Amino acid sequence: MRTNTRRLVLLALLTGLVIMLQFLGAFIRFGSFSISAVLVPIVIGSALFGMFAGLWLGLVFGVVVLATGDAAAFLAIDPAAAILVVLGKGAVAGLSAGAVYKLLESKNRTAAAIAAGVVCPVVNTGILVIGCYVFFLPTLTEWGMAAGFVSATAFIFIGMIGLNFLFELGLNIVLSPAIVRLIRQGQGKDYIYE
Repeated sequence: MRTNTRRLVLLALLTGLVIMLQFLGAFIRFGSFSISAVLVPIVIGSALFGMFAGLWLGLVFGVVVLATGDAAAFLAIDPAAAILVVLGKGAVAGLSAGAVYKLLESKNRTAAAIAAGVVCPVVNTGILVIGCYVFFLPTLTEWGMAAGFVSATAFIFIGMIGLNFLFELGLNIVLSPAIVRLIRQGQGKDYIYE
């Protein structure tokens, strides 16, 4: 019973952290999208509590992206597709991070945390790119040409994603040792808060 309560409280704290970081991140922009430091608590939650916690935290991330207006341009073009892409990319990124961590955890927790920290932004950004090509390519081609890019692909990878993705990936890799420490404390018997 106490373990379940602890788990719920920690998951609630991570949920709050996801919400707060995404709202704050909406004000920090490089290019046309905000920086997602929010992926770090998603990786932590998926590693500590499993794939479905990662899925939950990723969905919360997606809902907040929609609420902050970060996806407003896509919502104006095709609301259903925008909602599908935004919610899907967060949910699958969290689920994937949890699956990768679980797969590697027994071999090496540090490697598992680093791999989960890499997988989360790669999947998040990868699904965004796929969604751009499947649902929004004509509009992105127009936007790219207006911004001086030679193609929609150049616009997507350089104008929209470039620095954002590198920042998210770098942040997750740099914070992986802290993630490992939190996981060890979370899974061990001597908790800091007991």
